[in-house]
Amino acid sequence: MTGVDDPGAPRGLYTLADYATRACAALPRATWDFLEGGAGEERTLAANTDAFDRARLLPRVLSGVGRPDTATRILGRTWAAPLAVAPLAYHTLAHPSGEVATARAAGRAGLPFVVSTFAGRTFEDIAEAADAPLWLQVYCFRDRALTRELVARAERSGFEALVLTVDAPRLGRRLRDLRNGFRLPEGVTPANLTGDGFASPADHARAAFDDTLDWSVVDWLRSISSLPVLVKGVLTAADAHRALAAGADAIVVSNHGGRQLDGVPATLDVLPEVAAAVAGDCPILLDGGVRRGHDVLSALALGADAVLLGRPVLHGLAVGQEDGVGQVLDMVIEELAEAMTFTGTATAGEAGPHLVAAPTDSHRPAPHPTGAARAALPPPAPVRSGSDGFALSKEELHGSVRDPVLDTMTFLNEITHRYPDAISFAPGRPYDGFFEAEHVFEYLRRYLDHLEAGGASPEQIRSALFQYGPTSGQIRELIADSLRKDEGIDVTPESVVVTVGCQEAMLLVVRALVSGPEDALLVSSPCYVGITGAARLLDVEVTPVEEGRGGFDCAVLEAALLAERARGRRPRAFYAIPDHSNPSGATMPLSTRRELLALADRHDMLILEDTPYRMVSPGTQLPTLKALDRRRRVVHLGSYSKTLFPGARVGFVVADQTVVDAQGRTGLLADELTKIKSMVTVNTSPVSQAVVAGMLLAADGRTSRLNTRTAAHYGEAMRVTLQELDRSFPESDRTALGVRWNEPSGGFFLAVDVPFRADDSALIRSAEEFGVIWTPMSYFYPRSGGDFSLRLSVSYLTHQEISDGVERLARFIKAQAG
Repeated sequence: MTGVDDPGAPRGLYTLADYATRACAALPRATWDFLEGGAGEERTLAANTDAFDRARLLPRVLSGVGRPDTATRILGRTWAAPLAVAPLAYHTLAHPSGEVATARAAGRAGLPFVVSTFAGRTFEDIAEAADAPLWLQVYCFRDRALTRELVARAERSGFEALVLTVDAPRLGRRLRDLRNGFRLPEGVTPANLTGDGFASPADHARAAFDDTLDWSVVDWLRSISSLPVLVKGVLTAADAHRALAAGADAIVVSNHGGRQLDGVPATLDVLPEVAAAVAGDCPILLDGGVRRGHDVLSALALGADAVLLGRPVLHGLAVGQEDGVGQVLDMVIEELAEAMTFTGTATAGEAGPHLVAAPTDSHRPAPHPTGAARAALPPPAPVRSGSDGFALSKEELHGSVRDPVLDTMTFLNEITHRYPDAISFAPGRPYDGFFEAEHVFEYLRRYLDHLEAGGASPEQIRSALFQYGPTSGQIRELIADSLRKDEGIDVTPESVVVTVGCQEAMLLVVRALVSGPEDALLVSSPCYVGITGAARLLDVEVTPVEEGRGGFDCAVLEAALLAERARGRRPRAFYAIPDHSNPSGATMPLSTRRELLALADRHDMLILEDTPYRMVSPGTQLPTLKALDRRRRVVHLGSYSKTLFPGARVGFVVADQTVVDAQGRTGLLADELTKIKSMVTVNTSPVSQAVVAGMLLAADGRTSRLNTRTAAHYGEAMRVTLQELDRSFPESDRTALGVRWNEPSGGFFLAVDVPFRADDSALIRSAEEFGVIWTPMSYFYPRSGGDFSLRLSVSYLTHQEISDGVERLARFIKAQAG
């Protein structure tokens, strides 16, 4: 490491304060004052650091955490730690290498770097040096063409997001600079701006910043760039709501603009209020006063997903150039890991309010605590409010009730009911035209006759319908027979558990296999929300395995497995829908199925195979993973909702894996699932089982016979949808708009890529103005992704509705893109 005042490695630099001291001594006084800011900034910084000092982390003993995993994932990228370099002007004042050196150091550390509009090096030079994500801090100028060009240059250079600074319509009077008569030194200029008179950012801001901005600027930025937009400067719940409504992809809690106000609240104090308002709808970052790993974990505990580190980076740059910045970042990450270890926090995602102690009286900010202080107070007791009766705070309920994944289907249902005249491509429901009410009684009688023919007495038949019945199910023999005839899956009835739909099967399996935070559940991403929802209810963190445009890739799964093992976690299972998947419609090739089974065996892992769409798809289907399984690596999840009778809510799980207890006794995984089921639903409705059994008996166990007509219908619906898309989007239009879709060979779903963000606000416009409803693909990504894609379900509509719906969809896409 080389510094401005020491050609060797700096010694005795153990804290960020040490770097500040050395940087102050190394830099000219006027430069130091400029970098540190004015009196208002000192007060703001003092408020921020004081708030972090008040946040006391609670130690946890005998947690068995070991080396914690500091990694986090934000806006589709994994960071080495929940930490990024904050935007600061003119790194070249600290050292001529400036932002290039900072970018290299951030890349080495695996952390993003938010580059200031007033960078001293060009975006192109910075991007060439960077190995980690770059974001651009955007000040919106009165000359929108200038802002547009800056954004375009950053996007061409590979920047990945825009951070719109909304809290500083002007930079204010910087008293230190006035007293020092500070002007930028020769050769130090805003490298990405042109023009005269750039003595300082404040000079340019007074002349050029647009101080009439309103929330429409977010939409304007989204119209000129495909990059995500973060809004930096939010300090209240009201502004957090406005940012979300305006379409912000993330929020940065920052009091940068408060430097000119007395009594501005500390960012940590307002963070819980903002986090509660956002309720997980987008990532939250915090900027201001971060000086230790303790501060990072405190911010995570109180609602942030990551923090920004500012001036200490410049101090490191001044003292040791690129290596100095790297040591500063490494120091904070190491301190964060230590804080996580002492608090028993295995992963960054596990941080929560339980880590922070309530403040003592000597530290309590009174009389009206807000933010961190409010969050640390004992929760209010439930209250009665007049005739409304007993009331509960939603914050006191399990976190899953606030999780967006549990809101997705509710939101779609609300949209559908709000716009009843719209054509909906959203529900993945079977077509109603195949069902006749009288069939229920016919199939029920068929099963009762079967029981009687098998020697059951009237009392036994009555009990089979009216009593609870065995927890594992009373039609297991028929299901095992059907699997053998339909799928070539040869298992004993004892390995089958009959469930309340396939959703319960997922819940049982996840609960049985994942015993603690060290166990990892991997899912193909995008994936069905049922599995991620079940995991969320059980507080199980899922690890997404990203699919490419060509579908699932075993190499990506293996890399994810190895990464989990490197984190000290044990991969337990991988969930996938190999055939005509929900949501993408993709089908896994036979060679990939064999490769996946070999990979599972190699890594001692189970595969959770979900197969709802095989029998309702035309043509010969590839063998299931379970049919190919010779090592009992596959837990097969099945449902009769799509193939026989959705209202019956009958599913099943085939779990023939051997389980050995501490005494060496063996049993089946199915037995363990039955124990869990007895505490969840007790049993699956005997009446529902009886109707399904009658349907199986009517077809001699071959559901494929019952679905000859339905498979042809759904295949034709998919063909018509693809045909109408081709008609509505000729090749020239597709190329010009950037619209494309896949062509599934069966199932209910296909994915369409569009040139705009296919989010809830776009969906509302589509339903309201164009009369067509679809599902945002982002719903199906466990962390992030799918922002520019939508899912179409073709199963529930007539051919005429499909034709009309695609025509409406095409008009919407063209209008939204324009």
